[in-house]
Amino acid sequence: MSQTVTDFEVHDIRFPTSEQLDGSDAMNPDPDYSAAYVVLRTSSVGGADGTDIEGHGFCFTIGRGNEVMAAAIEALRPYAVGRPVPRTAADLAALHRELTHDSQLRWLGPEKGVMHMAAGAVVNAAWDLAAKQAGRPVWQFLAEMTPEELVSLVDFRYLTDALTPDEALAILRAAEPGRAERTERLRAQGYPAYTTSPGWLGYTDDKLVRLAKEAVADGFTQIKLKVGGNLGDDVRRLALAREAVGPDVRIAVDANQRWDVAEAVKWMTALAPYDPHWIEEPTSPDDILGHAAVRSGQPVKVATGEHVANRVVFKQLLQAGAVDFVQIDAARVAGVNENLAILLLAAKYGVPVCPHAGGVGLCELVQHLSMFDYVAVSGSWENRVIEYVDHLHEHFADPTVIESGRYAAPSSPGFSARMLPESIAAHRYPEGPVWQARRISEEADR
Repeated sequence: MSQTVTDFEVHDIRFPTSEQLDGSDAMNPDPDYSAAYVVLRTSSVGGADGTDIEGHGFCFTIGRGNEVMAAAIEALRPYAVGRPVPRTAADLAALHRELTHDSQLRWLGPEKGVMHMAAGAVVNAAWDLAAKQAGRPVWQFLAEMTPEELVSLVDFRYLTDALTPDEALAILRAAEPGRAERTERLRAQGYPAYTTSPGWLGYTDDKLVRLAKEAVADGFTQIKLKVGGNLGDDVRRLALAREAVGPDVRIAVDANQRWDVAEAVKWMTALAPYDPHWIEEPTSPDDILGHAAVRSGQPVKVATGEHVANRVVFKQLLQAGAVDFVQIDAARVAGVNENLAILLLAAKYGVPVCPHAGGVGLCELVQHLSMFDYVAVSGSWENRVIEYVDHLHEHFADPTVIESGRYAAPSSPGFSARMLPESIAAHRYPEGPVWQARRISEEADR
């Protein structure tokens, strides 16, 4: 009897991070980090503890609207329940194509926005499930596939003017001989990280300086500051950060889509004397020519991608020479499959991939994609770093591990996506005890 997906659970989970201004930036001053969370339950038994093997995935939001995201995931239930448990590249490619090619659901994008992100949550949960069946972490599960299997996972529609299947196959075959050596190096040394923890816009100057110094002491060679609120404040904060970390530590800055093109050029010209490593999301994530103009109009390198909707926009950013660093996000596009397409595009154009992370569980997920990229696609971690933010890892069964400023390679099977049951129960919105207590407190203050 074949093993099947027997149930599909969706949870609206929110954390009140706005209370400490964790995650605050110029566009998002009071985020409550949240996850629209999906669990694929199965008839398969074989976990280390003898329990049913499950697939876990999620979309990241910052509070209001998380219920919309959860409803979009729920709409995909018919594609999962009753389906054979995915095990192979062919299974995972078929699921990805069905979820993203449904003509009526696709109309809501197409291939962007809430519905596309919902497809990504289910796709990622399926990868978690398949990797657990194989007894491998997702990065290794991917890196052990053949180049032909990897190419079969990618939807090349709209890409072939920039990347053909044959070109993708050549990239993967060129990286194949060094896979084993890079795997051992990764396990021994970990993957380079940088931290945004010192740089939230709501933090005081004293807290910024203290956390920046702590980051360097912890082994990080790059930090990031949020900018875009007030130019004078940003000049002061960047000067303080540069003094705190010295000339040899990289400081990236992130505007979170705050500016028009001319304003971005003016702002970054003013910040340039403090040697920022990149300016992230200087303008609208959809504005390819705007990013190109910012890149050519001032001396700081440009990074973007955490809000880029799909592989097609990434393709155009690369074709237009608009970015110096590609920033994939594990939960923004349609899951592992589409991120594989973006990694291959970046490799074709020779642009380093430095993922967006932080949030709820994004560090846990995206580490797998960068580690796979190092082992089996780009073959390099030069000028590549994964973002790290020290928030909410304690809610995951297999949390990210940082050692001397580097991500340790996960060894547990799956996508590191499983949230602890007690965390789900406590933070379920609006009925969880964390939110009930907050509501009572707010009513008492009125």
